[in-house]
Amino acid sequence: MRSREIKLRALHLSDISQLAKLANNKNIWDNLRDSFPYPYSEGDAELFINLTIKENPKQNFAIEYAGDLCGVIGLILQNDVYSKSAEIRYWIGEPFWGKRIATTAIKLITSYGFADLKLIRIYAGVFDFNIASMKALENNGYKKEGVFKNTVYKNDKIFDEHRYFKLNLC
Repeated sequence: MRSREIKLRALHLSDISQLAKLANNKNIWDNLRDSFPYPYSEGDAELFINLTIKENPKQNFAIEYAGDLCGVIGLILQNDVYSKSAEIRYWIGEPFWGKRIATTAIKLITSYGFADLKLIRIYAGVFDFNIASMKALENNGYKKEGVFKNTVYKNDKIFDEHRYFKLNLC
């Protein structure tokens, strides 16, 4: 999946060092769920990459910008009566912020989810202070579904979560 300088591709074991370098950043972790390790080691990167290698269908991808690994994006497929839905999750390494990479990566994975995985709904939860992420979703036609008040406990503080969704109307 590609769009100009930005492409999504499978993660490889050769990405371990760069993945760990970018992910081992408190500013990244502050915008993600606590299940994302911090500090983030090369061992964490290797474990994650090995999990992605086994995925069938593929759900997690490296984001490349001008040939450099700059982040990760994925779809968490739901099950049971929600089997045609997925949650989108992503992060961009801080040196790559402000380049609209997330906007393009969201576009690419949304197309993949709808066309290849035959999803009918993709959604995302965004912490209320992550305005850039909200804008990236909105720029891709995601609509705000609602605000879950006082639902996130992160860094010893309570935050709202803004929930976005996009439907496959084809």
